[in-house]
Amino acid sequence: MSIRLSSRERKMEWSDRIGRRIKLRDLHILLAVAECGSMAKAAKHLAISQPVVSRVIADLEQVFGVRLMDRDRHGAELTIYGDALLKRGVAAFDELRSGVAEIDFLSDPTVGELRIGAMEVIAAGFVAAVIDRISRRHPRIAFEVRTDGTTELDRELRDRNIDLIIGRVPGRIIDEKVDVEILFDEPTYVAAGMRNPLVRRRRRITLADLVDELWILPSRENVARSLITEAFHASGLQIPQRVVVANSMQMLNTLVSTGRFLALHSASYLRFSAGLVVKILPVEMPLLSTPVGIVTLKNRTLNPITKLFIEYAHTVARPLTKG
Repeated sequence: MSIRLSSRERKMEWSDRIGRRIKLRDLHILLAVAECGSMAKAAKHLAISQPVVSRVIADLEQVFGVRLMDRDRHGAELTIYGDALLKRGVAAFDELRSGVAEIDFLSDPTVGELRIGAMEVIAAGFVAAVIDRISRRHPRIAFEVRTDGTTELDRELRDRNIDLIIGRVPGRIIDEKVDVEILFDEPTYVAAGMRNPLVRRRRRITLADLVDELWILPSRENVARSLITEAFHASGLQIPQRVVVANSMQMLNTLVSTGRFLALHSASYLRFSAGLVVKILPVEMPLLSTPVGIVTLKNRTLNPITKLFIEYAHTVARPLTKG
């Protein structure tokens, strides 16, 4: 026979059993043990004694009535119950951090910190332009920009290590856990250095003319790589074989400037990158236009700095939306 509790009784049970007995410090210690892999290392990291760490974990297990960590002579690791608790604990810490950031912003709107994820080409062009504009009005706002691959950035967002992602939407894992806000449509062009013979060619250039050229292309997991592959295949051609594979924009620009290599450049990078000297070849490139958007974690409170950045991003993107 099961006993069903009313919503009021459930709230009272939560308050009596958990709400009054669990402290944020307890979750912080649990997180430290999980990250360090042992109670001894966690104690050293937190500058507290190992018995204190052991007692906190034991008290948590008593409150929840399940084993949160498996211990042996090699260390300690989370059980499925501990993992479930810690996932919510990380979210709680993140919301508290956002709350502190909002209080700081409300007390002084010129101060804050924002963690951004973006592919290098987006970071070097569009994101840099947005940061430049914000920093002119709010010079005390700090920014951290991470330029990993798409998969790594999605993981960082889900782990709440970054506040938002700006990037091409195709190729990104879109699900019910994230919100996507489109900023602009991003065409991509074939770029050559000013000394490249193709720059002076009078007749029309086709993709077939470029198959045997030297190219610098992004790695296979990069969205731009899949775009150029689709473009060549759509024209009945194989992807160029004489290539240098690299994701570094500095290397790309250095090789293109020699006049020997071709590369892909996005419209936003061409618009916002200072000092870039290249020639866009008049090549019809099918399928080389994709939307760029802002990806945020659903059901996560956006702090004021994040909202401010999104507002500025829409302003900077406005000329791109008009072509």
